[in-house]
Amino acid sequence: MLPHDQLLRFNFDELDIRGELVYLDAAWRDITSRYDYPHAVQQQLGSALAAVALLSVTLKFKGTMILQIQGSGPLRSLVTQATSDGALRGLARWDGVVSTGSLQQVYGDGHMLISLLPDTGERYQSIVALTGTSLADALNAYFEQSEQLPSSFRLFVAGSRVAGLFLQALPLSQSHAFSQEQRDEDWQRLNFLAATVAADEMFALDAQTLLLRLFHEEAVRLHAPKNLHFACTCSREKVERTLLTLGRDELLAILRDKGNIDVDCEFCNQHYSFDTDDVERLCMNDAAPPEPERVLH
Repeated sequence: MLPHDQLLRFNFDELDIRGELVYLDAAWRDITSRYDYPHAVQQQLGSALAAVALLSVTLKFKGTMILQIQGSGPLRSLVTQATSDGALRGLARWDGVVSTGSLQQVYGDGHMLISLLPDTGERYQSIVALTGTSLADALNAYFEQSEQLPSSFRLFVAGSRVAGLFLQALPLSQSHAFSQEQRDEDWQRLNFLAATVAADEMFALDAQTLLLRLFHEEAVRLHAPKNLHFACTCSREKVERTLLTLGRDELLAILRDKGNIDVDCEFCNQHYSFDTDDVERLCMNDAAPPEPERVLH
């Protein structure tokens, strides 16, 4: 049975190398149904969505991972997000005609940001230049430089489906009597095999069959899948907190000019509207002093 909207981890029992597979269909259709994305934009957005889903395995906390690209070219911005509970969302913004081509042709001078946003605790962000001809190339370079762990991404977008294959060499384990030279040979061999996978195989074969076909001489252990889905993290409460940063005077000025304050979420097209009573209530609640602490005896 073909996997749908799932992330699957696997490892090689006798090697210090791990891998992941991701398959998106319903979640991908939900995301692309909100805008009429050109083909080239869909290719970039689908690749980024598969990548952030694969990267989200590294989340060891409750929170969100964001992969964002900003550039000066026709595709000027792209953002994809994955949460620790498997929720995905994505959005792209472009100007004029976006042609299929290298990262430089699509994004112009650009950079990639990878952010970790725990629900509580310190946030982390890494910014790197876009290098290579594809997003997979840029991510491979990022991991080589920042994580110093050889990693390889293979990302596929075909109509209503998205898929991805990820391999990563782990730090040498004391439990395995491998030298660095031996591990490098294993890494090169597995990547040579992984490079033979074609898009039609990714979309036609179940995970077990695919791994057996690619790595039939290796002992591969496939773990239980993690289900993925489209969900937006917007809410009226979050919009209210953003509005409060403008201050009461600015909010009232907008109301005098437009009658209402209307906010649309670009990810899911949810509409939020605030009138004078809403703004007064927000500002009153924000100005109210906190309740005194109760001391229990």
